[in-house]
Amino acid sequence: MAVNLSQFLPSQLCHPLGFTFGFSAPARSKYSRAAKITCSATPPSSPMDSHDEGRKKFVEFPYASAPVRSLMFDLVSTVENRLDSQLLPCALPPDVQYYENQSGTAQASLQIRSGLKSSPIDFILGSWIHSELPTGGALNITSLSAYLNSSTDAPNFLIELIQSSPTSLFLILDLPPRKDLVLHPDYLQTFYESTQLDKQRQMLEKVPEASPYFSSSLYIRCVVSPTAIMIRVETETGESTRMEEIITSYVDPVAKEVIGIWLNQCACGGREIGESDRADLEKRDGLMKKKTIEVDLGTSFPRLFGPEVAGRVLGEIQKVFTAKDTELFS
Repeated sequence: MAVNLSQFLPSQLCHPLGFTFGFSAPARSKYSRAAKITCSATPPSSPMDSHDEGRKKFVEFPYASAPVRSLMFDLVSTVENRLDSQLLPCALPPDVQYYENQSGTAQASLQIRSGLKSSPIDFILGSWIHSELPTGGALNITSLSAYLNSSTDAPNFLIELIQSSPTSLFLILDLPPRKDLVLHPDYLQTFYESTQLDKQRQMLEKVPEASPYFSSSLYIRCVVSPTAIMIRVETETGESTRMEEIITSYVDPVAKEVIGIWLNQCACGGREIGESDRADLEKRDGLMKKKTIEVDLGTSFPRLFGPEVAGRVLGEIQKVFTAKDTELFS
């Protein structure tokens, strides 16, 4: 799922990619304790073992502020440490793992790791995007998302941090549901009530500089969970230090708590579904991916990177998205 930012960014630009890996701080709840989960792990040093140039560019998050860079590296490290044995290496071409527009005003990095057939992971997708704004300054987006396959109906994971200035931040953090919460109240109880996810949203909304963000897209509003964190943080002009403090003291621990819940309860929770439910789940997942490419990526990528680069990158993303849902994209 991607969130289109055309409603509050200059008309020349809109959000080009968003979907959506850590506990550098101590675990803060029972859902963050990795030892209690029967899910394979690899040594903590593994995320940086690879010498692949594309991956190195990705994990550097070169244009993000220091607190965002630290947070994103921690999230990526946590997911890969916990799930590495269930994931294939990134197979994207080098010119898709890192790409830029012809004028050099926009650069981006993309990593996608698909899950093994025996894994509940469909794929993990991470990206960062940097673009100079026509009005001055720069747009910086870092995102991480995780999609599960139809062997489980547990929620996916999504985080996006979007900054168009050192004093402005949009945060989208959610476990998007994959079932109707009205028809399946047990699903609501298991993943959203028992995990107390709403406490994380409430914690961030108590920050004086934070306010709820309401997307103008009704589609976005209907696919996020009732505990979705969608906020805008604005500090006073010149108060970039305060923004960094908010990210470090509030956004960082909340994001790590949510990724811990997702890893323990969703990715490694051992929840399975019957064959009769898989067809509906696969159809829903496929339609969500189709919407992402057609409505968001298909319109914003060409404007940001030009038709040639956009076509190349979107083609590779579509290969991953359509690997199991070809009939939905015909």
